[in-house]
Amino acid sequence: MPRPSDPARPAGPLSEREQDVLRRVVQHFIGTAAPVGSKALAGDVELSSASIRTTMRDLEDAGYLGHPHTSAGRVPTEQGYRLYVDDLLDVTGLSAREATLLRDGVRRRLGDLDAIARDTSRLLGRLSQLLGVVLTPQLSTGVLDRLEVVRLSSSRVLFVLALRGGLARTVTAELDVEADPAALDAVVQRLNERLAGLTLAEIRRTGADRVGDLAEHDRTGVVRVVLREGPALFRDETPGQRAAIGGAQHLVSQPEFNRPELVRDVVELAESEDVVVHLLERPAAVDPAEPDGAVVLIGREVERGRPGGPSYSVVTAPYRVGGAVGAVAVIGPTRMDYGRAIVLVEHVAGLLAAPPDD
Repeated sequence: MPRPSDPARPAGPLSEREQDVLRRVVQHFIGTAAPVGSKALAGDVELSSASIRTTMRDLEDAGYLGHPHTSAGRVPTEQGYRLYVDDLLDVTGLSAREATLLRDGVRRRLGDLDAIARDTSRLLGRLSQLLGVVLTPQLSTGVLDRLEVVRLSSSRVLFVLALRGGLARTVTAELDVEADPAALDAVVQRLNERLAGLTLAEIRRTGADRVGDLAEHDRTGVVRVVLREGPALFRDETPGQRAAIGGAQHLVSQPEFNRPELVRDVVELAESEDVVVHLLERPAAVDPAEPDGAVVLIGREVERGRPGGPSYSVVTAPYRVGGAVGAVAVIGPTRMDYGRAIVLVEHVAGLLAAPPDD
């Protein structure tokens, strides 16, 4: 898995024995949330308890394991998790039932990305027992495929902005004249000739210049709406409108969050869509070598520069729809099942990028 650009990682490779012991310590701790002693590994590793203790001590000296004061066992450090995710992790697929649940969730809401995001974030939270996040694409980067205008009344219309890749936005508008139904189709056709193929950001900047001459002979009032309300009509959503977050009840039930201050941090994160969008759209959340693969950010890697850093990790993968980019993520304690988180976010990202047709 991709690693941030500046990890604090000790020099020198681990021996096969050290890698095996570290892998098993991490897996055991993920499964139990309890510090791992040599006896817990004795049945899994063909080593004596004394050899296991020596290897664990060496891993602790190298910074990969920690030693809680109240226990004789060890726990992975952020460096330990980092090495585990990068070099020691085996990622397995989803069960057939889980894959069907996710596919059907996307299919049921096909064409309504906001609804897909809401439903899928909840399902991600349930399947991962973590915080599930689906970030809808930034529509200003989407390319207008066609503009449709539907009369709702004599002076009210519905603008449908259909973007490449299946995204759409609908906006209602009031006309300053009674719309002429016979002229509406011709006006919409002229608008599409001028605007289709441009991004919404380009239309916001240059739309008035492109369609201004159509207003003089427009008997529908539609062109005047585009000129008058273009910045709002072709706007992008605010960050908070783009993030669907589900599963907070699963996350706060994790043993790590039994301390009030940690629960507060997680609850604040779940309620702060702007912060989540910032996390998922930072450069660190995209791997330049594999721009469509999952990225894992662990503890202090999530928000560099923050004293102490957060007590959670983020696993995220982008998806692309018609040139616009969204993201799927799970957020949880550093003691998360990273392999399962990776396969979940990559699977959902693939579904959202290419939703099923049948």
